[in-house]
Amino acid sequence: MHIHVNGRNIDITEAIKAYVKEKIGKVATRYDQIQGIDVVLSVIKNPSAAGKHIAEVICKTNAGLIRVEEAAESMYASIDLLADKLARQITKLKDKNISSDKSSIRTGIKEEVAEGESEEVKATED
Repeated sequence: MHIHVNGRNIDITEAIKAYVKEKIGKVATRYDQIQGIDVVLSVIKNPSAAGKHIAEVICKTNAGLIRVEEAAESMYASIDLLADKLARQITKLKDKNISSDKSSIRTGIKEEVAEGESEEVKATED
């Protein structure tokens, strides 16, 4: 799995890149179906804008894409918020995939039991 860090209107320093890889790397270990993560960090130059530092993640998984965006007053704060939001989205996707697999198994068992019971009822009626 690769984590790519890009910047818009900002020079990406080694400290910011290491911080992003540390935070997002912890989240990425929760789900093994992640193929790649693209992180885009940007700064709005307008002095009247609130939440000038924006962090955005596009996470590519086998099930599809997860896109998360956060804005805050500092870049480190936006990265922290982003990591928390991404963790919630990944656990939601993971739970969704796990629960869909279990439901298909359970329905198959119920159908077999229902068929077996109907045969026994017919045998006693004859």
